[in-house]
Amino acid sequence: MTDDSACDPATGEVMAEGLLADLPRLKAEITARLLAEQPVYGRLPAEQLEHDVSRVTEQSIRGIAQSLRTGRPLEPKWRAYQRASAARRAEEGVPIEAVVDAYYLGAQVCVDFLARYLPPAEVGIAYRTLLTGLRVTVSEVTAGYLEERQAQAGESDAARHTMLSALLTGTDIHTAARHSGTALPPAYLVLALAIGTHRDELREDVDTAVAARRKIRRIRAELDRRTGRPVLAQLTATEGVALLPRTEPEADHRPWLAAAMEDLGRAARAPLTAGAAICTPDRVPDAVRLATEVRDTAVVFQRPPGAYLLDDLLIEHQLTRPGAARDHLAELLVPIADKPDLLPTLRLYLQSNLNRREVAAQQHVHPNTVDYRIRRIAALTGLNPAEHGDRIKLSAALAALDTRRLEHAAL
Repeated sequence: MTDDSACDPATGEVMAEGLLADLPRLKAEITARLLAEQPVYGRLPAEQLEHDVSRVTEQSIRGIAQSLRTGRPLEPKWRAYQRASAARRAEEGVPIEAVVDAYYLGAQVCVDFLARYLPPAEVGIAYRTLLTGLRVTVSEVTAGYLEERQAQAGESDAARHTMLSALLTGTDIHTAARHSGTALPPAYLVLALAIGTHRDELREDVDTAVAARRKIRRIRAELDRRTGRPVLAQLTATEGVALLPRTEPEADHRPWLAAAMEDLGRAARAPLTAGAAICTPDRVPDAVRLATEVRDTAVVFQRPPGAYLLDDLLIEHQLTRPGAARDHLAELLVPIADKPDLLPTLRLYLQSNLNRREVAAQQHVHPNTVDYRIRRIAALTGLNPAEHGDRIKLSAALAALDTRRLEHAAL
């Protein structure tokens, strides 16, 4: 031997020949242990075990023999074979940890075999030689496995994107479903989301783009967990649309939706407000438009985070529809629009059911100050919040003004 860490050619040759001479028995032992210690291999078809997996095991033993003979890691042709084999395991759905463990198990069986007739010092050298080879092998195996999984993910993402695009546009959804291998559900629960800001997105010492992407990934993961399948969704850091498959279109979806929104909010670690609508697959474009309008209405009226159906905001939704009436309502508040104290006071006053003390506490002023501001509002607008009819007009005018401002901000 030339040093204490490598085999001399003669010893390496003896080790290699020993493995190859007993190759059938070694292959059988490795396969038996693999089935016992990694049950996932036992679920593979018998033909696959007998041919593909058995052939990979044999080639791996031959590769180990080659490493012992030369004292060097596997040659490129061996590494290419291992990479291709790992890609096939990925395609079959065998977990990566089971694939890697199989190579370590095979090496261990070979070392144990050599230990039966070699001096301890030479067994140690063989072990170090195989460990060096395993380092290269694991790199090739994981690379081949991940390349295949990424390719699968890319195909799956492309299929979902095609299916989502077809549903959102209402274009030939049945053909898209057939090509993507997707079974259309009886109905979709459409969510139009307004996604709040995670605290990490506000920190100067954090990459805000990374924080936003992590937030989106968490939302996606929770949507998938909730439905038990990848959800069709388009999400940005601030908004998105998700189509949740439902099997019972006529059922009451409120309890499920409320629980789902709580879990989504916890996953996002940010406030989420959603407009929701239930529809058959062919009506998704209309449902998305309605859900988006409901979401925007909830935002305009500063509703707390959660999901809202049209029934929850019927009056508010109608008040925000474009038209001459809405424009006239918004104009009612022009006299106080540039008064920084009056609009907030009016909003709180109406929201608190005319409770001046509650408004005063929230604004940190004396109740008499609230009374003065309400009198100013009445004098400038000609509408007295204490009068029932005027109160309805002022509430509608606030909704119209907020909606118009929101539309202008989006331009």
